Amino acid sequence: MLLSVIIPVYNAQDCIAELLRRCKDALAFTQENYEIVLVDDGSPDNSWAMIAEHSKADNIAGIKLSRNFGQHQAITAGIDYCAGDWVVVMDCDLQDQPEAIESLYNEVKKGFDMALAKRINRKDGVIKKMQSNFFYLFFSFLTGIKFDGSIGNFGIYSRKVIDTVKVNRETTRVFSLMVQWTGFSKSFINVEHGVRQGGKSAYTFNKLFKLAFDIILAYSDKPLKIIVKAGFFISLTSFCAAITTFVRFNNGTVKVPDYTGVIISVWFLGGLIIFILGVVGLYISRIFAAVKNRPIYIIDKIIK
Repeated sequence: MLLSVIIPVYNAQDCIAELLRRCKDALAFTQENYEIVLVDDGSPDNSWAMIAEHSKADNIAGIKLSRNFGQHQAITAGIDYCAGDWVVVMDCDLQDQPEAIESLYNEVKKGFDMALAKRINRKDGVIKKMQSNFFYLFFSFLTGIKFDGSIGNFGIYSRKVIDTVKVNRETTRVFSLMVQWTGFSKSFINVEHGVRQGGKSAYTFNKLFKLAFDIILAYSDKPLKIIVKAGFFISLTSFCAAITTFVRFNNGTVKVPDYTGVIISVWFLGGLIIFILGVVGLYISRIFAAVKNRPIYIIDKIIK
């Protein structure tokens, strides 16, 4: 049984040494039947130099992407490369604690295809928690998918799950959603959330909002359905208003047409039409990106 640990790396030069030390200690139960794959996602610091230095040791491999493609694209590069019968995916900042790997492994041995870490006592700041909560509320509303914000990428996955995810080559990728989309049996265990080791999260509010929007366009047609409902509601309201105005005019209640209402209606409907065209255009842009069939990531170097 070979266990692979996939770790996307970005701006992590200060914690790579500690990360690998703790991973090696945590993986002692495998009796050296493991591999650690570090994927440098175009880090602007010295992360790759640190990875290259540590990759001289056994059981450690390094993959350098040609530029920053994104965390989930880096995870894809790792799972494309790894050979493990079981695959662990975790972040590099040690908020996903390596010591939980054995517990995750023991959980899947009960017969599950994957075991996901449910983060408890999150160590993020108040603003970060608020941003995450808003992200998941926004995402859940527009996709119709109830998503637990305490569950991230950290977990252990069978080769069956990983091979299924690998077949999916969509450019908009969210690993945690993709593994749960497979529908294979899963379990959850509570894992203490660790303290970030150096640096700060790369997910700012703007990036979280953009990610949510990209995911919604990739995984849901609910925005289009909302537009259809809004259009029907406006048409129905306009029809009722027209009937009311006609009746009032015949009764002599209305003597002079209300041009202010007409102008407001024109502006409102004009803005709505532009908004609808914008949403439809965004979906078309995703189709355009998909048909180009560009690679999800580009590998610059591999060290093993």
